[in-house]
Amino acid sequence: MTAVDGVDLTVGDGEVYGVLGRSGAGKSTLLRCVNMLERPDAGTVAVNGTELTTLRGRDLRLARHRIGMIHQHFALLSARTVAGNVAFALEVTGTPRAERRSRVAELLDLVGLTDRADAYPAQLSGGQKQRVGIARALAARPDVLLSDEATSALDPETTESILRLLLDLNRRLGLTILLITHEMTVVKRICTSAAIMRDGRFVESGTVAELLQRPGSELARDLFPLDAPAELPGATVVDVTVSGADADAPIIAELARRFDTDVRILGGSVETLAATRAGRWRLALPGDAEANAEALEFLRGRGAEVGVAS
Repeated sequence: MTAVDGVDLTVGDGEVYGVLGRSGAGKSTLLRCVNMLERPDAGTVAVNGTELTTLRGRDLRLARHRIGMIHQHFALLSARTVAGNVAFALEVTGTPRAERRSRVAELLDLVGLTDRADAYPAQLSGGQKQRVGIARALAARPDVLLSDEATSALDPETTESILRLLLDLNRRLGLTILLITHEMTVVKRICTSAAIMRDGRFVESGTVAELLQRPGSELARDLFPLDAPAELPGATVVDVTVSGADADAPIIAELARRFDTDVRILGGSVETLAATRAGRWRLALPGDAEANAEALEFLRGRGAEVGVAS
C-alpha cells in the first residue's frame, strides 16, 4: 500500500499550512517525509532551497536542525525538568552551556512557562506539556515548524490557547508552520493555506481564500456547513460565498434593493479564518433560476462564488 501518492506540496515562507484528513489518510507519513524521518521512494523534498533527499549522515542531521517538530503526545523526557527538556535540544546541537541557559530562559518566557522551569512533566497540565514541546522545537531557531496533531489530545479551551501561541509565533518570528490535523477548527483558526488529504493524495489544496471561492470546494463546505433546506417551493435556493472585504459588505441588502426582491436568508455566517474574513449564506430568491439570472450575475460580479442549490 502506498501511504503518500504523488503529493505536490509547496509551503510559502512565513505561511501556516494545514493538511486536513482522517486517520490513515497519509498525513503523518507526509510530515515525516518533510524532515526525512521517512525517506520517500520517489520524488524530492526541499526545505529552504536545500534538497534533503540528496543528504545523508551528518549533513542530513545538520539540515534537520532547521526543522522543528511538535508531537501529539508531547514526547517529553520524564526524568528532566521543563528547563532540562528544552535544553536537551540544544545539547544535541552542541550549544555551549552558558548559551543554553540563556536560550532556555528566553524560550520559556516566549511560551509563558518561566515559573515552571523546575517542574517535571508529571506536574504539568496537557497544555503546559505542549508548550514545553513547542519551546523545545524552537530551541535551535528553526525556519520551519512541523506540527503532528499537536492539539488533538487537548480540551477545547487548551486547544485555543495553543493555537493562539502558534499564530503569535508565526507572526512574531516569521515562522513557517506545516501542521497536520483532523480538526476543522485548527484550519479555521490559524491556517492561511490548506489541503484535504485522502488515501495518500491531495483532494484539493490552495490558500483558504482561494478554496472558499472554488466551486464545489470540500473545504468551503466543511468550514461553513449550512444547516438549511436546499429546496423551497417557488424559490431559487443559492449558496453564496465571499471573502475579504466583501464578507462585511451589505451585498444581500444591495441585492434586495437593486432587484426589488424579497431575499430570505436560510442560514449562514461571517467568520474570521486566520487573517481572512469570509462569509457563506444560503439564500432563497422568489422565482426560478431563469427569473433570477440577473440577480445571480450581480452576486458573481461582486466577487461571490454562487452555486444554485435548487
